[in-house]
This record gives sequence, C-alpha cells and structure tokens, in this order.
Amino acid sequence: MPQVRFSQCMIVKNEEKNIEKALSWAKSIAFEQIVVDTGSTDRTVEIAKKMGAKIFHFEWINDFGAAKNYAIEQASGNWIAFLDADEYLSQTDTKKLSALLRRIMSDPKQKEDSLAVECPWVNIDDNGDPIGILSQIRVFRNIPSIRYIGKIHEYLSLVSNTVVRADDIAIMHTGYSETAFKETGKTNRNIELLRKATADNPGDYNLKAYLGEALLGMEDEHSPAEAEELFFEVISPSSNAGSEFRKKAYAHLLEARLERGDFLDSEELSRRALVDFPGDIDLGYYLGFALNKKKEYSEAYEVLQESEKRLLGSKALDESIRISANPSLLFTQLAAAAQGLGEVEGLVKYAAITLSVDKSQDGILAVYIATLLKHGVSEDEVVALLSAIYDMNSSQDLVLLANASAKYGASSLARRFADMVK
Repeated sequence: MPQVRFSQCMIVKNEEKNIEKALSWAKSIAFEQIVVDTGSTDRTVEIAKKMGAKIFHFEWINDFGAAKNYAIEQASGNWIAFLDADEYLSQTDTKKLSALLRRIMSDPKQKEDSLAVECPWVNIDDNGDPIGILSQIRVFRNIPSIRYIGKIHEYLSLVSNTVVRADDIAIMHTGYSETAFKETGKTNRNIELLRKATADNPGDYNLKAYLGEALLGMEDEHSPAEAEELFFEVISPSSNAGSEFRKKAYAHLLEARLERGDFLDSEELSRRALVDFPGDIDLGYYLGFALNKKKEYSEAYEVLQESEKRLLGSKALDESIRISANPSLLFTQLAAAAQGLGEVEGLVKYAAITLSVDKSQDGILAVYIATLLKHGVSEDEVVALLSAIYDMNSSQDLVLLANASAKYGASSLARRFADMVK
C-alpha cells in the first residue's frame, strides 16, 4: 500500500495556551510537525520545541498567505494538514482522517484525482457548544500547484472536482469564542488588515463581508452599525459576493433584528433572503421565528417544518450554518408554533426533541409537562417520559424537573422530584 507521509503545518504567534493541544492531536499520524513562528514573545516556541516540532521563523509582513506558503515549502510529506493553533481534531476523527488518506493513496484513480479533503469546521463557544458549522479545506496534497492566495482570509488554489468530502471528520475551532477574542486581540488585527484590503480592492464584496464580521467582535457602540452597512452592501444587487458570503450577511442582519425585537423588518428581510436562497434551512428558521413573534403561527409552522425536512436531509451541512450547529433553535420554534396553533401532538413531539438536544431549556420543559398533564397523562407516565431525557439519579436534573413542575403549578409532581433529590 502506498505510504502516507503526513506533514502537519501551522503558523503561530503567542499561542502558548493552545500550542500543546494543537500539536497533540496529530502526533500519532504525522511524521513531521512544522511550526512557523511570526514573532512570538511568550513560550510558544519553547513548548513546540519540547514537543518535537520543527521550528522556523518568518518575518511578519501582514500577509497570512505568504506565511502559510512559507510553511508549506518546509514540508516534505506527500499530504499536509494546515490547522491553526486554535483548531484540532478529536482522536477518533484523527484515525478516520488517516484511514481516508490511506484509501485515497491505495486507489490509482483516487490518488490521481483527489488532491484535498473538505471537512466540517465547527466553531465552539467557551462552553464547548457549537455556534456555527461551515466547510473548510485544510488537508491537501503537497504539490507546487496548491498554495494559499490572499493576504487575509486566504484560500487554497484548488479546482472543486479534486476535493473529497469527509462529513464525518470535524475540525473543532475555538478561536471565535468570546474569551479567545479578548485574550488574543485578533479582532483589532484583522480589522486593520481588512480595512486596508477593502481600500485596495473596493469592488471585492467578499472582503466587505469579512470586515463586517470582524466588526461584530468589537465592543464599541459604532461597530454594529458599520457592520450592518457592509452587510447590506454584500446583499445588494450590484454585489459580486459569493453565495456563502451573501447568506452569512443575511444571517447577521436577521440575528441583529430578532435580538432587538424588530420582527416586521425581520419578516421582510427573511422573505427577501429566501428569494435568493429558496428553501434554505437557516433563513426558514429566521422567518419562522419572526412569524411566531407576530403570532402568525400557521405559516410559521409550515415554514419551520420545511426547514426541519431539509435539516434531516443528506445535504444539510451544505445549506445550514446556524441550525446544523444548534438544532434545538429550530425545534424550539416548532414547539412554539404548535403551541400557538393548539396542536398538542406537534407540541409534545417538538418539545421532547428540543429537550433531548438541550435539556436545560426550562421554559420548554414547563410547557411540555403542562401539556402532558393537561391532556390526561398521569404523573407516573410523565416521569417515565422524562426519564428518557433526564437522569433520575442526577440532583441537578431532578432540581430542574422540580422547578419546571412548580412553574406550571404541578405541586404534587414538583414534590415528587424534590423527594427524589433527598
């Protein structure tokens, strides 16, 4: 079987908190680990050396593509994984990746045609919960024609039909968490680079989308308004932004409107977005959310159920950023629409699904318990149904159940759960 020589590459600066984990995930499959330092003043280089990485230095010239290409040029493997210091694979997915590359190299046609691997890229928050899923190409053949293009938000020079999809291998990314932004100052750095890039390339609407996203990470009062202006430019008829950037611009605009309670504008903007992206899972969710808030439950239920069908389809990852990462958002709105319609079967179904995904939602839990009891389900049966979701040996779960029961006024059931705690 042809050998897979796997080189892990990364560029770093002041990543002493992340560097050990960043190098650990690939230790079992990489025959070399290449770390290109761009000016660290902490213990990043020292830790990387202790872990056996090959260390190189690159003078920072405000060009991520140039730094990454320099790292690639130091690699001697036939496959490269280029993950940042705030990204990693689980050990299970590391084994899957290794097996996939061996399969590619053992098949003459795949070996000739397959030049890169595309994986889900999962952004996680400070609690380790997913907040968004995209697709990224971070594993590729070490050949001269594959290099990074662009000074910021760089991308690989690849033809799409040479890319293999691996939906069961996920790259975990912690860099968009609130703590990471505060600790690293990446937002200010990126904004500075993006402002220059957009000034140099005023017709590049993809860069405007990136700048808008970077501005959302700022805490000053003016940045959100500037970000919204940029997002409206991205979705304008004259925009040449790619579909991924247009959709994300719509999503950011809708998130802001729903957060401030502007449901009429949210509905109008959602409908406009769905003209551009018919049947889109995330955009259907935003429209359903707005319609629920306007108490237009019948249409909300229909729209949300359509998003549910597409979410359960085989290509959900291609369509959904928000809902694929947190399906409970969709099911919460489905439960709300069913409740508004008095559709008991739907309410019970979607409340149960929501709680199975996120059992901490005490509001949905209270509605679920109330609906069951109101329609003649006995306390014993309610406890049995809840046992499928909650751990009846966990004090934390039992307190949550007791409080939710008391919230509805089911004092007998609340006492029952409280006694189980004791």
